[in-house]
Parts: sequence; C-alpha cells; structure tokens
Amino acid sequence: MNPLDNFSDEVLYMRMALREAELAAAEGEVPCGAVIVLNGEVIGKAHNQTETLNDPTAHAEVLAITQATQAVGNWRLNNAVMYVTKEPCPMCAGALVLARMKKVVWGMTDPVRGGAVSKFNILNEADLNHAVEIERGLMEDECRFVMQAFFQRLRADSKERKRQAREGDA
Repeated sequence: MNPLDNFSDEVLYMRMALREAELAAAEGEVPCGAVIVLNGEVIGKAHNQTETLNDPTAHAEVLAITQATQAVGNWRLNNAVMYVTKEPCPMCAGALVLARMKKVVWGMTDPVRGGAVSKFNILNEADLNHAVEIERGLMEDECRFVMQAFFQRLRADSKERKRQAREGDA
C-alpha cells in the first residue's frame, strides 16, 4: 500500500504549499507557500519572493495567481481553490477576491496581519462583488512550525552577529 493513500487531496496540496514555504525559507524569504488547484490539477504554485525580486507584491499568493491565470488563459479563477500555509494578508486577500477564487484553505491564522478573517474580513466583505469560501487550520501545526523555525533562526543569527561584533570591538 502506498503511504500517500492515507492522505486526502487537501493534505497533499497543503504539503505542496509547505514545500514551497520551505523553499522560501531556504532563500531567506518569509516562508509562505501557495498552490492553486482547478479540477484536480495544480495550475499555479509559488512561494514568497519579495526579497529575491525586490518587489513588495511578490507574495506567494499573488505569484501563484499569476501562474494560474496564465495556465488557464483567463484572469477569472472561478472554480479554483488555493492552499496556502498562512492566512493571506490584505493585499493577497484582495487579489483572491479580484481573481474570483472559489475557495482558499490555509494552515496558520495570522491574528496580527490577517486579511481574510483575523484582522480584516476582505474575503467576505459585503461591499465587494465576490466572496471567497474559506477553510482554516489545515495542517496548522506544520505550517506554524515552518514559520516559527524561520524566525527563531533569524533571531539566533542576529544574536550571533551582535556577539561577534562585540568581540571584534574588544
């Protein structure tokens, strides 16, 4: 029996998003990954590249939307589902609405900057012309671990650089 048979499609897609997040972390980017699926086919996947591309809009969600719209030849992603490791920020939530995404599934919620439900409710704002279905908490622990490990490593590296600088001054 294949060990992957024990996982739902949703878990497999979120695992792909987590792999994208790990790629981001390896590149020194905030580890967020996104995968877009339409009719069982992955049509877009990306990870944060704001530092790499020197572009504040190069979030995983936006880059995956661009890939997906190119794949289908239409800016409307009416029946597509995005799997993303972290709750989208306000910019990305707005992009999901504009792309007419059917649903977004995320792992960890972002109570400080979340644009989907936590801080802002952009995905289901009554004054907008489209609402996006949501599902939260899929593989939350795994998504949170990748994010926390990244920032712990950043803090440790920063602390080490400061220590080395102090020793250099002595």
